[in-house]
Amino acid sequence: DVQLVESGGGLVQPGGSLRLSCLASGFTFSLYGMSWARQAPGKGLEWVAYAGNSGSNYIKTYADSVKGRFTISRDDAKSTLYLEMNNLRPEDTAVYYCRYGTNKGQGTQVTVSS
Repeated sequence: DVQLVESGGGLVQPGGSLRLSCLASGFTFSLYGMSWARQAPGKGLEWVAYAGNSGSNYIKTYADSVKGRFTISRDDAKSTLYLEMNNLRPEDTAVYYCRYGTNKGQGTQVTVSS
């Protein structure tokens, strides 16, 4: 079975940083593109960033709302996806999910507040 386990969320002040991780299992991680998405309270799921596989030359794409502040990366040897988040804003507050196709994990809460 596909399993995606996110971690690294927490409470951070505006302007702060966090690094999220997603440990994947149940499929050959290196063969597939992976994404991060988020869901803020009362809102729908929003795509945040995508990391392609080696076949796409590891292309990375970002939502305009996070471009220049967030960095997605992957370690295929560890079957792990990362999201480095800098200069966090209150509007970044959400549950963050790792996604493979239509699969997603349980999420990790990120709260940006002073």
